[in-house]
Amino acid sequence: MPNALCPMPNTQSPILHKFSLNIAKELLSIYNSPLYVYQGDILRQTIHRITKSIPYPQTKFHFASVTNGNISLLQIFNSCGWGIHANTPGDVYLALKAGFSPDKVVYSGSNLSAEEMAGLLNWGITTFNLDSVAQLQVFCEVYQSRNQKNICGAGILPVNVSRNQENVDKIRQQDSAISKEIKLGFRLNLPEITGDSRIGVRPNEFAEAVEIAKKANLKISGLHFYRGTGTNATKAFTQVINQVVETAKLLPDWQYLDFGGGFGYPYHHDGVAFDWESFGNEITDVLLQLDQKINLIIEPGRAAIAGCAILLAEVVSVKWQQDKQIVGVNTTVANLSVPSVHGGYREIISWKSGKSYVTDVCGNTTYSRDYLGKNCQLPKLEIGDIIAILDVGAYGYAMSSHFLHRPRPAEVLLENHSHKLIRQREDYDILLHNQIFSE
Repeated sequence: MPNALCPMPNTQSPILHKFSLNIAKELLSIYNSPLYVYQGDILRQTIHRITKSIPYPQTKFHFASVTNGNISLLQIFNSCGWGIHANTPGDVYLALKAGFSPDKVVYSGSNLSAEEMAGLLNWGITTFNLDSVAQLQVFCEVYQSRNQKNICGAGILPVNVSRNQENVDKIRQQDSAISKEIKLGFRLNLPEITGDSRIGVRPNEFAEAVEIAKKANLKISGLHFYRGTGTNATKAFTQVINQVVETAKLLPDWQYLDFGGGFGYPYHHDGVAFDWESFGNEITDVLLQLDQKINLIIEPGRAAIAGCAILLAEVVSVKWQQDKQIVGVNTTVANLSVPSVHGGYREIISWKSGKSYVTDVCGNTTYSRDYLGKNCQLPKLEIGDIIAILDVGAYGYAMSSHFLHRPRPAEVLLENHSHKLIRQREDYDILLHNQIFSE
């Protein structure tokens, strides 16, 4: 019997409706194996469905690009009117390279250095959800130092040179305008709803934070609620909406609510799925009852992109241990997300028919945990057969690594009845990059 790791395959998965064995063979003949394949039409359909699910008029969607940083895929989100929700400066860098304007990037990070904060400001980022009062203090110091350089002579005039008062006033007016553009928020830490989390600021710290920001001519105008990675239970979000909103009201200059982070995806296709329409209606009802218009930011990541991708691989070895089929393929667990972080389950299918057998799908290393699937139900496979690992769009390539010293696969985008390469396959030279050879 199959276990929870890899149950009976679901051949009705949306990604397989237009994805035939012939297409798989064609792609592998051109781009080789293993291969990440993204279906642009499925991605656009998912983006559209999520966008339409929240009727609240002041809603903006920002893709959590930590889940997938491929430039071509980010450009699809941009073309659909979404922004980017960044967790690291690298997320911001990729967003800007993909063509997003800085005002369409919301930064929600942890433990930034002063240099990184200055870099984000230099890139033009204006919305920051900070992780602690200490990070706020550093941000304000960086912000004030940056402004002081503008006034005192960063390429304008030395501080000891008299200047026309009109010019000084103009610079100060410009700095005041910049301060109005900066939107500062806090990531919320409220143990009764966020659990035992290292992330965020607690409400009893708000008053101190408001005063720190005020001294830098800034305001705390936002609150960011993060539910937790991969949550499919809709009630986990809806039942805390009122409490989050009431907490946000403690901020005297509250203007925006960044609600989300952790929206799940049903890797078990017959399991619980997040109900976007129910969530959208409930949060809309709450926000429309407020006395002021609050801007709402929703930040799907995994939920938006997981289901549009598969990883194709070829069978290179088959053996039997009693009644169990042991299938070896030409990819490895290092080409997927770390199971201990984001779960080990991925549905695996073959286009072959016939009686199913309990099957372990193993990667091409001797690492004892190099299983791509355990106790799957698959037909008898042969060397040269193709398998597809489904739903790998989120935390797939993004968390692949050179662990086990295998180069990473190529990535291909299928869209408008055509395909194109969107990331080159690595070769073994990648393992030497940045290494320094001793003489």
